[in-house]
Amino acid sequence: MKRGFGSMVQRTSVVAALLGGLAFAGPARAQAVIKVNDDVKFQFGVLFQGQADWSQNADESYTQNLFLRRARVLIGGSLGKNITFFFETDSPNMGKAGPTKNLSNGATSTNFFVQDATISWKFANEFILDGGLVLTGIAHNSLQSAASLIPVDYGAYSFLFSGPEQNVVGRDTGFQARGYLASNKLEYRVGVWQGNRDAQSRQAFRSTARVQYNFLDADTGFYYTGTSLGKKKIFAIGAGCDNQKDYKSYAVDAYYDHPLGPGALSGQLDWIRYDGGDFLKSLAKQDVIYGEVAYYISAAKVMPFFTYGNKNVADTTIGDESRWQLGLGYMAIGHNLNLKAAYGRIEPKNGKSLNQFTIQLQAFYF
Repeated sequence: MKRGFGSMVQRTSVVAALLGGLAFAGPARAQAVIKVNDDVKFQFGVLFQGQADWSQNADESYTQNLFLRRARVLIGGSLGKNITFFFETDSPNMGKAGPTKNLSNGATSTNFFVQDATISWKFANEFILDGGLVLTGIAHNSLQSAASLIPVDYGAYSFLFSGPEQNVVGRDTGFQARGYLASNKLEYRVGVWQGNRDAQSRQAFRSTARVQYNFLDADTGFYYTGTSLGKKKIFAIGAGCDNQKDYKSYAVDAYYDHPLGPGALSGQLDWIRYDGGDFLKSLAKQDVIYGEVAYYISAAKVMPFFTYGNKNVADTTIGDESRWQLGLGYMAIGHNLNLKAAYGRIEPKNGKSLNQFTIQLQAFYF
């Protein structure tokens, strides 16, 4: 047995027992809302994701952590007729120690910051203007809510633009126009953002664009859902682009979420090409793929899932790798309270393959 793995198994049993006991709490209560009048109201919520994580290192030892992956306070509501807002803070990876790692959402250390601060003015269903600190991804996985993900986290390559573009965990400041056409089947998003700035802040702004067509139910949320657990019937195909100076990124994706048999089938496939050019030299030209699939069994409230990702850097094998993860979720109260466990492998083109085992308890209220 590899060094550190025996203690990993023992600690896994203890943590699973403790978290499993919490998974039988009662049902979620009504939303916490302060209503000033028919047009002005404030809604409050939280998202907590506690994790137990064992990540294998190149020397076959294990980095072991019990920490808060996400600790968010959410405030939303309306400030007037057709004017809504969303404000969210986070203190990610609280309590996590060990080697610094680049996380999938761009965060690398524990701190407290504003993650979202968005005002939306709805002129019509076909035209909504968003402004502030906004999630700016162009692929489906990059625009999902962390509270409704299928696995324990986003795809490893869905936010590679975040660090080079000086984003706040995939968020950028600026303005976005979005709308829903053809009976809400066709969605568009077009944005202009601060992007990466030089010392004089004279560089061209960053711009993004995305379109998505919903063949079944409309999906008009600001953040996409990872899985509705059988409550919706969605089949969507989308595409997007992102550029600033000679940095360019393109994405194509498909998403499926539909009741099937005694439960529901959910899944997606995302392809993204990143090319930092001479402007963002730290972001090499590369193609990445991310896919996930899950089946939710309604009666048992369990959801087995599988994810796969691949990164292929142009003109070299350095940095090339694949990642996969097999897991099981117990959706005690859906996304409001659930427990997930997953085993995964990181398989670089050059170097040793590494194990990772994660248990996550999520509590969400909004």
